Amino acid sequence: MSVVARRKVLAWALAAPVVAGCAPSLTAPIGAGGEGATKRTAPYVPFDVTWMIRPQHDRKYLGVSFPGAPVASPGLDAWIGKAGKAPNLLSYRLTWGTDFPVEDTRAVWQRVMLPFVVWEPSTSTLREIAEGRDDDYVRRTAAAVRDLNVPIALSFGHEMNGDWFPWGTRAATPEEFVGAWRHVHDLFQDTGVSNVIWVWSPSVVDPTPPVPLKPYYPGDAYVDWLGLVGYYTSTGPHTYRTLFAPTVKEIRAFSRAPVLLAETASAAGARKPADIADLLRAVTGRRDVVGFVWFDTAAQADWRIDSSAEALTAFRRVARDTRFGFDVRRP
Repeated sequence: MSVVARRKVLAWALAAPVVAGCAPSLTAPIGAGGEGATKRTAPYVPFDVTWMIRPQHDRKYLGVSFPGAPVASPGLDAWIGKAGKAPNLLSYRLTWGTDFPVEDTRAVWQRVMLPFVVWEPSTSTLREIAEGRDDDYVRRTAAAVRDLNVPIALSFGHEMNGDWFPWGTRAATPEEFVGAWRHVHDLFQDTGVSNVIWVWSPSVVDPTPPVPLKPYYPGDAYVDWLGLVGYYTSTGPHTYRTLFAPTVKEIRAFSRAPVLLAETASAAGARKPADIADLLRAVTGRRDVVGFVWFDTAAQADWRIDSSAEALTAFRRVARDTRFGFDVRRP
């Protein structure tokens, strides 16, 4: 749902006494209450995520992703202790066909973090999704998101321009990806969902084969954020200018949506503190970049913020910046 369409839904919901088919109605006693007290139904007010899509330029998302359950894992608290600041965005994955993690997502929001769900269509083809084979599942997921009524960022089929996922270039065409994206988005809209920030997440173009991005773009009415995936490595690009800027330049030919560095990190090594400093300068120095998500794991390379004492010191310096980690509950 585009920002304009979302505002229309919000205006309609605020004007209606009760939104039929949405979350359970809120009730409040009239007077002092007590047994037999009369209750009245309060209107269901969908969460307005509009301000979260473009927060003030001096507000930046400090995000993290790591293996394990979103909040139950001890990794979150341990990471906060290392970083010296709690993130205000937490990214975690949802496998296609599994139930939406309602309680985990509620717990993320209660800890003052924007839930960022990376939805992986790994058990159905994009063609099957676009043709409606999984409509019951999508509607059930949409209803769970709507009834939860907390803001979430949602990425469907990330890194679709690469060949390493079953929904990537080896298995699906750009037309199939766009068809699946729009179909899922429209089912959410038809279910009354207005609390989702839709994140289109290609891999950066430099480390991948030259795959034009525009054919994969669902359109501005279907996308709120551009969620770029790219890593600082020991042999590849290691500045924002060489790692992310070429992709942003290509995308700016067809979209002006804000940028979230939706998955990034730096490999262990002597250059890591400089990579982290470059990331800080890039995110804070660009109005169109709303923040970043650090992939904190030791898979394939040691991407963790504490892979060395020098790296941890550099990251703690980033986290201390007052522009990172704003209160996502307040506009």
